[in-house]
Amino acid sequence: MKLSIATLFYLFIATPIFSQENSILVTAQWVKDHQSDPKVVLVQVNFLKLDYDTEHIEGARYLWPGSLAPDSPLGAMNFPDLKNAQQVIEDLGISNDSHIILYFVRNEVSPTTRMFLTFENLGMKGRVSLLDGGLEAWKKAGFTTTKDLPQVKKGKFKPASLEFIVDKDYVLKNLNASSTVIVDARMKKYYDGEPVGNPRDGHIAGAKNIFYQDMVDQNNFFKPTDQLQPYFTSVIDSKEKEVVAYCFIGQTASVVYLAGRILGYNMKLYDGSMQEWSRIKELPMEVTEKKQP
Repeated sequence: MKLSIATLFYLFIATPIFSQENSILVTAQWVKDHQSDPKVVLVQVNFLKLDYDTEHIEGARYLWPGSLAPDSPLGAMNFPDLKNAQQVIEDLGISNDSHIILYFVRNEVSPTTRMFLTFENLGMKGRVSLLDGGLEAWKKAGFTTTKDLPQVKKGKFKPASLEFIVDKDYVLKNLNASSTVIVDARMKKYYDGEPVGNPRDGHIAGAKNIFYQDMVDQNNFFKPTDQLQPYFTSVIDSKEKEVVAYCFIGQTASVVYLAGRILGYNMKLYDGSMQEWSRIKELPMEVTEKKQP
């Protein structure tokens, strides 16, 4: 079979360059070893730029989560317009053949994993990683930070719109499918039905529960795979099944998304999450039945 020039080009830019390129998580030492590589783009994800202005890893660019997961009257943290996303990403100096290393400050894990998911959904699956433990891990490894702003050459990026972020219709269609498991990433008490201010309480009918905070340890490192796996195995009986995670607004569920990717599951995220589902009375919900004492 002959491949077109366009196909060969895509395969070229999608082919990993670095030994750890296919790793979803990278260490501080790996980042240090590749810090000067022109294909590696370090990105600090922060809700407040003040943190970036105070200190960042040398060469890192700043990314406000709202620029690639904008709010709208339809809900919080939406998938971005492709044209706008292209401009934001190119301004960061990112091209399709870049390898993006995202990192967070303090405990801002979930907005950073949401950016990880967004980049994957824009066509960068296999070319985006997370610095495990974030900026604190970098500093604890003995590496320095700076206030100096990097010189950034505009990238050349062509975004895609893949199918890792799904809508309510997709969830409803697959609600009873034997090949799909819906996973609620919220704290169990909210999954069970404790009121949170939404129009309806409880969870999507038939959904299982994997609490997103259980994916990381007290220092915001993702737990080892032998510790992560039981959370998934307890509610998903096969890695052949698709897993669709959701939460309140589509942010914290991205932590479960990333953990599932580490373990090799076919992960997706329902972006509307409970802020949307709970407001549409035709969409089925349920609360956990209380056990009799």
